[in-house]
Amino acid sequence: MPKNFKDLTDGEILALAVSLEEEDGRIYGEFAERLRTDYPATAKLLAEMQTEEVEHRNRLIDLYRSRFGDHIPLIRRQDVKGFVSRPPLWLLQNIGPEAVRKTVESMESETRRFYEMAIQKTTDASTRKLLGDLAAAEEKHTEAAETFEKREITPGVRHAEAEAQRRAFLLRFVQPGLAGLMDGSVSTLAPLFAAAFATHTSRDAFLVGLAASVGAGISMAFAEALSDTGELTGRGSPVIRGIVTGVMTTAGGIGHTLPYLIPDFRIATAIAFAVVVLELAVISWIRQHYMETPLFRAALQVVLGGALVFATGILIGNS
Repeated sequence: MPKNFKDLTDGEILALAVSLEEEDGRIYGEFAERLRTDYPATAKLLAEMQTEEVEHRNRLIDLYRSRFGDHIPLIRRQDVKGFVSRPPLWLLQNIGPEAVRKTVESMESETRRFYEMAIQKTTDASTRKLLGDLAAAEEKHTEAAETFEKREITPGVRHAEAEAQRRAFLLRFVQPGLAGLMDGSVSTLAPLFAAAFATHTSRDAFLVGLAASVGAGISMAFAEALSDTGELTGRGSPVIRGIVTGVMTTAGGIGHTLPYLIPDFRIATAIAFAVVVLELAVISWIRQHYMETPLFRAALQVVLGGALVFATGILIGNS
């Protein structure tokens, strides 16, 4: 059962502060390690902050030992009601430098508030002094971080960080999503329109298109997830890439399948054809916008491939 902050003793407050400083230092170190390769300037700032958190922890431990002995009980933030929260790092994926800096700013503010509240709780002069010093240090820490950021995080560095984020976004989301969308949009054309022109029944065409879309999505999801762990290529979590690819593959096929929910076969086919044209146009734009493929070349490749598959489906369906 968590304990109320107002009920903590001086020793418990110090033990809690030790735990907080240790956890904050580990978080800064983890952030620094994640950003070291692509964002060295921000990683340097975080490493300096980690060093300072270690110093704070050591000062707290020295004071605790002088007052209460060598054994420091493990009191964690979740053991105290209303205690400051910290981000679960193992759940954070692909966090960028701006998000890290905002998180750190929030952490410093919460820690400073904790020390200010703790000062009001304790009566021991040495403890009040240390807590006051640490509260002031957290304030200076934030100011130093802001000064460092203004000095080191120059427009050139920010541009480099933005480019690194854009590159990571392309590798982890755009590329697998685009691959899935292209596969779903093109590969399902033949079975869908073959079924449509063979049966001239909207319901049959819809069922074939749905099966082809979902099946292709599952297949592409597993293929992408198993093809690359992402550790060497920087493409991120294989599970996330697999999900992105699978969802986009299914979406690409479902788009021109849904019109066959319309009972009238001719109207459904006309709408499905229009959806196909729109899908291929969107794919061409994505390739041009994100992959820097010339629009004419992207459109020629996508439209030509789509047209060939579309024609194949109609020929087979009419045979």
